[in-house]
Amino acid sequence: MRISLFVLLYLGVSFDLHAADAEIGHRYPSEKCTLVDRVTGRPLVALTTGPSNDMKNYQTHPQWAADGVNIIFRSEDRNAAKTSQAYAVNEITGDIVQLTEGPDVATGSLNVARLSNRLYYVRGKPEAGAQRLIELELTPLLADSTAGTLKSASVYERVVATLPATHRDAGGFTLDADERTAYFGVRYAEGPPREAGKPIPQVPSGITAVDLATGAYRKVIDTPFLMGHVQASPWVPGEILYCNETGGDAPQRMWIVRDDGTGNRPLFPEQPSDWVTHEVFVDRDTVFFNLMGHTPELRRRPTGIMSINLRNGEVLPIDQTARGQGFWHCNATPDGRWALGDNFEGEVFLIDRHSGEIRLISTGHVMKPDHTHPNFSPDGHRILVQSGLLTGGKSLDLMVIPLPENLVE
Repeated sequence: MRISLFVLLYLGVSFDLHAADAEIGHRYPSEKCTLVDRVTGRPLVALTTGPSNDMKNYQTHPQWAADGVNIIFRSEDRNAAKTSQAYAVNEITGDIVQLTEGPDVATGSLNVARLSNRLYYVRGKPEAGAQRLIELELTPLLADSTAGTLKSASVYERVVATLPATHRDAGGFTLDADERTAYFGVRYAEGPPREAGKPIPQVPSGITAVDLATGAYRKVIDTPFLMGHVQASPWVPGEILYCNETGGDAPQRMWIVRDDGTGNRPLFPEQPSDWVTHEVFVDRDTVFFNLMGHTPELRRRPTGIMSINLRNGEVLPIDQTARGQGFWHCNATPDGRWALGDNFEGEVFLIDRHSGEIRLISTGHVMKPDHTHPNFSPDGHRILVQSGLLTGGKSLDLMVIPLPENLVE
């Protein structure tokens, strides 16, 4: 159905409180509806519109399950227990299914497999024998949920590994291109509390690896700075991109390394006036990132979405917008056809990489309580964002922005 924003807000007060059942496989009724962007006139499909705070996976990671239908997300308060859990929303029907249960599910780093219909996540506190890497089989769980024949969680889950008691997250984890290994960002010490307006205190960190078949745990690399945004190439096994996380401008943001610890090097060596952020793999040889331009001082040099070739270091500008404070996050389709960017004002732009044309495609996403973190769908025909549009930034909903029909081949 298609309804205007004011009607949706009116209807929002009538949504029922979520059921008390907080178990794996529990189903929630569809909240899906379509509204129209007041500025662009483009349709916008809201997949979650209830009172809960629903967040997509980070833009560096897959969003759609391998079945191509279910989008995996997390919610802090969808169940009555108000525990953060993982969920799947069927993009076609809008039906929502709970995928995890219980306390201490690390939903901030959910890894959706590309080669199999599985989800990987960590459960437990960082204590001796308490943190476990879990593999979840989505196909039987979703089928049993639909049929009303749910079994215990252990039927669908496999404990891949028990993580060492010293394991402390720093930058999440990621699946290798061949999905035989998971790579974890870790820190080896606790820093002091962050002071207001200051960078995050730096502590020794690193990357570790877990064999998904045997559970074997090993070190990849150590770093003298805080690890952040660990992401494996979806195309080249053993290639890992990571960053120095400072919560702002790092002296050298982007780094790349092989899974045996060799080849560790800065990616895009920075000048003092560069502010680099939000790097992401876009094809087997290319990483996109943003050279920030949100201050007048930064705009005195080239800024915007940039492309760097992993094999020869060639850097090419993609685009920048004069609207607001410039681009903030970026992404692209691996076929080289489309790129996207958002800005601080919650606007999303579609960039034609063939012609260079840039289109404002969606507006009003508020960027509170978190940013849109946009991703293309696997077929490149839709853009997934998390949005504070319907709540004025009080909570987030999952929304899909279809590309204009005349642009989809």
